[in-house]
Amino acid sequence: MSNHFRGLAFAALIAGGNAVLSLSLAAQQETPQVPQQLQVPDTEHPFLRVHAKGDQIYTCKGDAAQFAWTLKAPDAQLFDKNGKAFGKHFAGPSWEANDGSRVTGKAMANVPSPDADSIPWLLVSIVSHSGSEGVLSRATTLQRLDTKGGKAPATGCDAAHAGQEVRVNYSADYVFYALK
Repeated sequence: MSNHFRGLAFAALIAGGNAVLSLSLAAQQETPQVPQQLQVPDTEHPFLRVHAKGDQIYTCKGDAAQFAWTLKAPDAQLFDKNGKAFGKHFAGPSWEANDGSRVTGKAMANVPSPDADSIPWLLVSIVSHSGSEGVLSRATTLQRLDTKGGKAPATGCDAAHAGQEVRVNYSADYVFYALK
């Protein structure tokens, strides 16, 4: 009888393992691949991935003929893989870790998000480092991926609203790269 229970336990472990493997494979298939335009050089490797939650801030700008929402700045908190506060993302565009290290970047390429209601995915070249020596000090490039939300409103910017700001909630993952 003891062997019978061991056999059932073993079968349950195998079935559970297969279910976890199936879920893992499904999650990999649901995560879109990074488009070619956003690939980093082979001389770099990823060393950090953080999740951002916050807002994209837009200002209504224009002249007498045409008005549009224009990105003013991001305002987001960054979290590590365990959900712990890592730092912040703000105008520049800049990213600052809690250890005081800071980078500022320049967008080099973008592709539309697979989610049509979300801001584009980006490839960003790091153009400056500041603050203390820390985790971001070696960053050379980053990618903004898996964006949700953050797009400027499609309406509401006209002469009557010139100069107004609107905050649009977004989330994204930022992957930082360094030289190998």
